[in-house]
Amino acid sequence: MTTYSRGQKGKLADLGTGHAFNVDIDIAANGASVDVSCFGLDAGDKLSDDRYMVFYNQLASPEGAVRLDLSGGRARFAVNLDALPAPVAKLVFVAAIDGAATMRTLGASALSLGSALRFPWSGLDFGDEKALIVAELYRRDGQWRFGAVGQGFNGGLSALLAHFGGTETSSARPAAPVATPAPAPAPAAPRVSLSKITLDKRGDKVSLDKRPGQGYGRIHVNLNWNQAAIAPPPPSAPPPSSAARGGGFLDRLANMAGDLANKAGDMANKAGAARKGRSGIDLDLGCMYELSDGRRGLVQALGNTFGDYEREPFIQLDADDRTGAALNGENLYINGERFDQIKRAVIFSFIYEGAANWGVTNGVVTVSAPGQAPVEVKLDGGDRQIMCAIALIENRGGQLVITKLAEYFQQQGMTSAHELMDRHFGFGMRWKTGSK
Repeated sequence: MTTYSRGQKGKLADLGTGHAFNVDIDIAANGASVDVSCFGLDAGDKLSDDRYMVFYNQLASPEGAVRLDLSGGRARFAVNLDALPAPVAKLVFVAAIDGAATMRTLGASALSLGSALRFPWSGLDFGDEKALIVAELYRRDGQWRFGAVGQGFNGGLSALLAHFGGTETSSARPAAPVATPAPAPAPAAPRVSLSKITLDKRGDKVSLDKRPGQGYGRIHVNLNWNQAAIAPPPPSAPPPSSAARGGGFLDRLANMAGDLANKAGDMANKAGAARKGRSGIDLDLGCMYELSDGRRGLVQALGNTFGDYEREPFIQLDADDRTGAALNGENLYINGERFDQIKRAVIFSFIYEGAANWGVTNGVVTVSAPGQAPVEVKLDGGDRQIMCAIALIENRGGQLVITKLAEYFQQQGMTSAHELMDRHFGFGMRWKTGSK
């Protein structure tokens, strides 16, 4: 693999990549929230068609020449240059930081072009910039080339969008049209929704707009949190007892039902292996669901009940990350084209490892659907409880409604937090040793 440094350029033909490959962007975010995007630009370096901005709120270009996958530990763009229309002369890969963090907070990061090229960088290369133009693929003299840019940029994602000729849509709904005639508007720059709707208080809700004649597309539920390490005990000290830790996670689930109980020993071994050499926070994502015909169930990593996207329950959890250090946290997908088959889903999380209470996790769940503003729900309440019911996604007469729950649960005696959450929301599943 060839290593490029900042400012270096080369022909793809010399790298032997062909015109179809993956572009992986692996960023050591150090607890910050980093959005990665790809802009498809014309010959004037402008985003002349907003459909060629591929990011968290629009995961693919119209013909699929650029597709973004955020399901793993890195952002992966699947690129097919031959499928791009002629007006798209350049693809620019960018990153932007939300909140108070800046580019200097990033750790060792890199962009990889297939197995042919790697462009490494780190926060040490930058100052207080909020965004970064990482690299570009561009057409010159009939050939595609790669350029390692590594240029910091003041302002966030919306400033980058403006730099390339686009504008951000307003989060407010448009006012009703007036009856008086108006002059024809001048051609406008592409308008892309970068807004994130935040549900601040318990009970706050928002409805997503159903696409005319279609469903809601691929609904992405992402859980992310502060994955900063918590200092482990000195190597010479013996490990703390369960009592000193306030009870281990598996101890607190000792009486959980069904597959969870049957697999407890196996999970204990896996968890013990995962704990060696790490002390970061690890949250697990899951959901309880009810289908339109009344059937109910559970999707979560414990018990290997990962669900299914194409078949019932039309909800699937991505492969569980036992390290607690994946760039993009944990991810669950809901098949919005089959949303008529789903009545409700309670999205929940539990502390698997490393956090004394929810206050230090800085956890946030983001619900995204194609063409719509992402909806954020922050895990900003609770104390030392193990379980949080975060949000309710429900079907109200065909309308997808998201409600912030922020309900926290802790095991009481022999009754697990899972069962208490179940009782609270009236799912009525059986939780006892050997069956569910």
